[in-house]
Amino acid sequence: MTGMTSVRPISRPLNRPIRLGVLISGGGTTLVNFLRRIDAGQLRAEIPIVIASRPGCGGLDHARAAGIRTEVVARKACASVEDFSDHIFALLRENRVDLVPLAGFLSLIRIPDDFTNRVMNIHNALIPAFCGKGLYGIRVHQAVLARGVKISGCTVHFADNLYDHGPIIVQRAVPVHEEDSPEALAARVFEAECEAYPQAIQLFADARLEVIESRVRILDAATGND
Repeated sequence: MTGMTSVRPISRPLNRPIRLGVLISGGGTTLVNFLRRIDAGQLRAEIPIVIASRPGCGGLDHARAAGIRTEVVARKACASVEDFSDHIFALLRENRVDLVPLAGFLSLIRIPDDFTNRVMNIHNALIPAFCGKGLYGIRVHQAVLARGVKISGCTVHFADNLYDHGPIIVQRAVPVHEEDSPEALAARVFEAECEAYPQAIQLFADARLEVIESRVRILDAATGND
């Protein structure tokens, strides 16, 4: 590590539930997974706010049903990416969130300095394969099947200002079967996502992540506790 820049997003484990500000653009399946795991005691977290990039997202209904504050910051109503991002991060600061999970959030945002390595994203393929602008949702699985790869999966990473970029935290692989439809593969990958994303959030909360240049090192529990 000599000569390399090393950063730990948080230096000590949180002694309370981690506060998540969840960003959505659609039905909220990832949000529902978070809520179920929180209720089951499998993820020590609370969600003070859910922000959608457009009105009418199904995920907003799930958030309201759980008693969570919801806000809509519509990309089309903002003059620029910077204006859009400023509105979102102002709300996140107001709600004192520790970490921002992107949960099917499809709009590009500019991450301010105080949220560097505090925004996570999950992609439904093994980055750097089948990722980037325009590759999201079922399109990813269609591309995977068209290419004929034998393994796909999901990737949790720290987000930066590019699509599906930033240091990789956790990856889970799943097999691709000859008879798979895009929908069947999507369901198998989502099962992996349901495990990988909470795992990455918990590693963050336990101060077990160290960012070294473009890589993430997962510290053991003793090291994570300083």
